[in-house]
Amino acid sequence: MKKITHLFYIFLFIINFQQLYAQVDVVYNDLVWSDEFDANGAINATNWHHQTQIPAGGNWYNGEVQHYTNQLANSFVDAGFLNIVAKKESYTNQGVTKQYTSARLNSKFAFLYGRIDVRAKVPVSQGTWPAIWTLGKNINEDGGFFDAIYGTTNWPACGEIDIMEYGITPSQPVNYIQSALHTPSSFGNTTNVGGINANNLGTDFHIYSMNWSPNEISFLLDGVVFYTYNPAVKNVSNWPYNAEQYFLLNIAMGGVAGTIPSNFTQATMEIDYVRVYQNTTVDTQAPTNFTASVGNITSSSIELLLNADDNSGTAKYDITYNGITVSSTSASGIQKSIIITNLLANTNYNFSIAASDLAGNNYVSNPILLNATTLGNLNCSGTDTEAQQGAFSIGYTYDFETISTDVKITFEMLDTDKVGVVAFLWKQSPFGETQMTNVSGNKFTHTLTNQLIGTTITYAVKFAFAGGLSVTKYFNYVVGDNCTLDNHIVTNSLDFKFINPVNDFLEISLKNEIDKIEIHNMTGNLVLKTSLDTNRVDVRNLSKGIYILTVYSENRRIVKKMIIN
Repeated sequence: MKKITHLFYIFLFIINFQQLYAQVDVVYNDLVWSDEFDANGAINATNWHHQTQIPAGGNWYNGEVQHYTNQLANSFVDAGFLNIVAKKESYTNQGVTKQYTSARLNSKFAFLYGRIDVRAKVPVSQGTWPAIWTLGKNINEDGGFFDAIYGTTNWPACGEIDIMEYGITPSQPVNYIQSALHTPSSFGNTTNVGGINANNLGTDFHIYSMNWSPNEISFLLDGVVFYTYNPAVKNVSNWPYNAEQYFLLNIAMGGVAGTIPSNFTQATMEIDYVRVYQNTTVDTQAPTNFTASVGNITSSSIELLLNADDNSGTAKYDITYNGITVSSTSASGIQKSIIITNLLANTNYNFSIAASDLAGNNYVSNPILLNATTLGNLNCSGTDTEAQQGAFSIGYTYDFETISTDVKITFEMLDTDKVGVVAFLWKQSPFGETQMTNVSGNKFTHTLTNQLIGTTITYAVKFAFAGGLSVTKYFNYVVGDNCTLDNHIVTNSLDFKFINPVNDFLEISLKNEIDKIEIHNMTGNLVLKTSLDTNRVDVRNLSKGIYILTVYSENRRIVKKMIIN
């Protein structure tokens, strides 16, 4: 390359390698394909295919208004850069006349797992939609390079990975770029979206990367991960990413990218290089020093802490419980925290955990067996930030209340940067979606009728708004439970009483003898325990906040939320 010396490239690779190692689950080291764009003139026909055939109906998708051409004016190499140029010009092809031209390039190279780096400067002109992305090699799309031989699968079942898109997020700042994934479970206005601001987007070059392993896909800007897609349980609906993909470079015009100004003449995306890395060395060594233990426990989740060494630099873990298998990978010798969510409250779970590497070499003493029990139901009400799809900038509140045999569910989005918010209640199994009633602002409610007292129900809420979606985690709630916070004396059938909130001392009134008292924080950690028969506990060393109080008495357990002032 013409810009920096090979020695400096080696230095940059070492720095990026170290940074990637700490962020992604698999580090890919071996350059297997690249185009450095060193030869001026037409693009390298060995590497690239011009996709120009218009889809049925005479128009490209998403309301786009351009012709893609193989004209030298729309795609060429100059001074070490590939130029993709969108132009305002009348152009007739395939019997259709359009007022804009551009280029859409398919790589003639496809790969399964690895990292792709593209150093590029993208246009920010209104109405343009520059993109760096991939499609499954098996896509049935007339005119695509691989279609004639491999095109057996329709979109989105082939899978699409958008590494970088610009111009289709009008609610975001000028320098905002987006990454997205389209699968049978979420496509079009997909919820599998991440984004970040790229400084001086229209004037500076940035490195746009996608790191793809068998377990997760991460997106990076200039070597820093900003979004990772990793469904806990993968299937054909949410993970079509187990077959080869090829990459595309293009600029679309209009449609979802917005109105094209009347004074628009042309816009250019400049690309310095495209590089693909994989690991090509055959690995025959199995992982060693595999350990597994239980971490934090809540009423709906159990954390597993896993660690193993492997010569390849990557360890793979397969966790099986209740007929479900969850797989994840991690850097060798670095503890991996895997949180198993959507569990039932006060329920015992057995986990079988096996360690291997990406070459299929198994730890000699697989599996390790672990056992843990979730805490009592704590999901009556509270505040959270966790999202299973999309993201929350501030978070949300939730409240479950049993009224006779009905359950009133209320959620409020606390984010202030979302507009046009509507809410839908998601039932986990069998899946169902019900629109909720707006109470005020971004607060929504829905009542489930004729519920069976003592059963566990599992629900989440999808907040839809201008430009996207955010979905809360699933909450387990035991119908009939009343674990909401009370700012007065709490009682139950055992004549259990305490003053809530608590100041320096927790004072409990209970007619039966107390066997022990435990206090957990909201992440499930035990922060105080006493086995003395006492009704007065010193809590002055605990920070202000919300805790879970558990009192054991005569083989019975009382669980309440508690505030410490």
